[in-house]
Amino acid sequence: MSSSGLLGAAQVRDLATRLGVRPTKTWGQNFVIDANTVQRIVRVAGIGPDDVVVEVGPGLGSLTLALLPVARHVTVVEVDPILAGALPETVRTVAPGVAEKLTVVHADALRVEALPGDAPTALVANLPYNISVPVVLSFLERFPTIERILVMVQLEVAERLAAGPGSKTYGVPSVKAAWYADVALAGNVSRSVFWPVPNVDSGLVSLVRREPPPTDATRVEVFACVDAAFAQRRKTLRAALASWAGSAPAAEEALVAAGVDPR
Repeated sequence: MSSSGLLGAAQVRDLATRLGVRPTKTWGQNFVIDANTVQRIVRVAGIGPDDVVVEVGPGLGSLTLALLPVARHVTVVEVDPILAGALPETVRTVAPGVAEKLTVVHADALRVEALPGDAPTALVANLPYNISVPVVLSFLERFPTIERILVMVQLEVAERLAAGPGSKTYGVPSVKAAWYADVALAGNVSRSVFWPVPNVDSGLVSLVRREPPPTDATRVEVFACVDAAFAQRRKTLRAALASWAGSAPAAEEALVAAGVDPR
């Protein structure tokens, strides 16, 4: 094990071998093997001694070990039973001085409705590509105490989350994330820091919670409108929102009242 309190490439592979773990595409597992990258993530996330951090998909513990020394507490959510069971021992071995600050929850992150201990103030994670957007949006919805999020996701997903109106990548994730937070790209990450090496690059996305826009509608009602508006991108908004509004003329009336071109 590393004397730095972090895992390097050799330690990650050795740990996986001893646990009989082979990264699976089913759970989107690409383990970070570069200590500089996890330290960078913690630094960019701005984690401090008052933060209760939730990490989704800790894997073998690379990012967890970088978070524990600086946060007040770290709660990890891991769906893989072998990895969830092994992580406490890994932390006790590599960084025994901070092991008591770790809580492991063996669960599917998309089904987590509550977390043990103090309410989380930040979400920091290397997210599997296939669930990254749903995880970000569900945690923003279910845990209003989360003030900051920094996630490493597929670069294309990062650009989509941070996109502004008018860009080609602007879509449902962009609008819904912006409902909760100020969203920005926070850097690129080379595919070479992962094992196995994915066939895409990654990006860091920062979300800082703010008050949602003022409206008489509920969030659920707004999101239903957003889903309808982007469901058929080749159609005019008048046509795309026809079923949502009840009819095409009703959609046009609502759009004109909102100052949006129905075409």
